[in-house]
Amino acid sequence: MTKRRRVPAMAPEDRRAALIAATLPLLREHGTAVSTRQIAEAAGVAEGTIFGVFPDKASLLRAALMSAFDPRPAEEALAAIGTRAELRARLRAVVTTLRAGMRANANLVAAPREMAADDAEFRERMMDGRCRILAGIAALVEPDRDRLRRSPQATAQLLLMLIAVSVHRGFGHGGEFEDMDDEEIVSVLLDGLLVRPSPTPSTGSAS
Repeated sequence: MTKRRRVPAMAPEDRRAALIAATLPLLREHGTAVSTRQIAEAAGVAEGTIFGVFPDKASLLRAALMSAFDPRPAEEALAAIGTRAELRARLRAVVTTLRAGMRANANLVAAPREMAADDAEFRERMMDGRCRILAGIAALVEPDRDRLRRSPQATAQLLLMLIAVSVHRGFGHGGEFEDMDDEEIVSVLLDGLLVRPSPTPSTGSAS
């Protein structure tokens, strides 16, 4: 029988962070059905240790979800893109950045809705995080405001919707969008869906 890995004593905040870190991959794999026993084994602690840090399983899952959907890493990544590159290049970088985060949390998308129904603070934190990411995208669009028919804020909303549809396979309506690459998402946003015909080759003038 494999002995459980034991970790040294930690300060309360460090223990809290370690339990959240151990919970996240399990939450992504099993959803909210993950057990405290699984979490304890992953963290290398006795199951009772969890309840010395969190009052119950729901509190731990709530903290893990808040960590998973923390907007700060995305905000920092968006800010690092900067506004020096051409608009399409900026938006491709946005898509690459945000799709990676959405894919990591793809199996958690239903969990925040479940918790938000009974937790106003959690709901507000989730909404605030989304608003902060939208603001980060809008700031990258702002230099090209005059080239667009919609505001940078509206453009950011449309782009985030396209990214979400590509990651979540049309939100249950089929996988029509899962093969969209970063370039196509940006093209659909800026150019629409109409396929541009190839230019007709010139035949020259009749002599």
